[in-house]
Amino acid sequence: MQSDNRLGEFLRARREVARPEDFGLPEPGRRRTPGLRREEVALLAGVSADYYVRLEQGRDKHPSDQVIDALARVYTLNDDGVAHLRELARPAARPRRRSRQPERVSPALLRLLDLWPDTPALVVGRHLDVLANNRIAAALNHCSTKGQNMVRATFLEPYTRRVYADWPRVAAETVASLRASAGTDLDDPRLTELVGELSLKSDDFRRLWARHDVAAKTAGTKRFDHPMVGDLTLSYETFTVNGAPGQQLLVYHAAPDTPSAQALTLLGSIAADQRIRTPMASDQQSR
Repeated sequence: MQSDNRLGEFLRARREVARPEDFGLPEPGRRRTPGLRREEVALLAGVSADYYVRLEQGRDKHPSDQVIDALARVYTLNDDGVAHLRELARPAARPRRRSRQPERVSPALLRLLDLWPDTPALVVGRHLDVLANNRIAAALNHCSTKGQNMVRATFLEPYTRRVYADWPRVAAETVASLRASAGTDLDDPRLTELVGELSLKSDDFRRLWARHDVAAKTAGTKRFDHPMVGDLTLSYETFTVNGAPGQQLLVYHAAPDTPSAQALTLLGSIAADQRIRTPMASDQQSR
């Protein structure tokens, strides 16, 4: 059972990771606990210390828009973080939970993946489960194959710490993306199972999950240390799949006329010439 004080948990987590030195306050080494003190947050946000304590303790769960904006400024929340804070303070009525059907990718989207033999592409679900991928995506990264959960693989598969040249950044972004996808629906059984397993098996995941970072993965870059083609720096774009709530299409590409573009072309040739363990997208529809 999840806590009924999710707003307080979020505020406390953000307070504990705030940097006092950013506000001209004493260095962390001179403090008994990390982050800001409650009275410091209250002062910076322009509210009384007693009121802020009530928010963290769950005795007041509905701060005004002005207070939300002030706290967002203190904690330097991004747009996703602000939206998450507003949802925590103004939770929408949720319909009675119904059992969810298995997430499936449309045949048209599966065909589209196969039409991109030189462009790594995959479809993920609401909990970052890989639902489909094309052959070059599997060749690029084993974590991008159908049946994998990208969060679980990032923290529990030793392979990922070798293939991701910036593993700490990728790990933090992956956890923040899971938070963004889950929103405030933390009672979801699949999410509870995933977070419970990773919290038990990975200290890194448990630490990052406790930060309550929220950031949807929309675009960015990743560096890969690939065992066959060497270093690649790839940009990625994420697209929402209309008509399939929670599904996202991830597409990787390299800047033209770069060593990464040459390496990606070579990887496409390798993927076409040899059988990758994970089947192509068109073969996945029936599995």
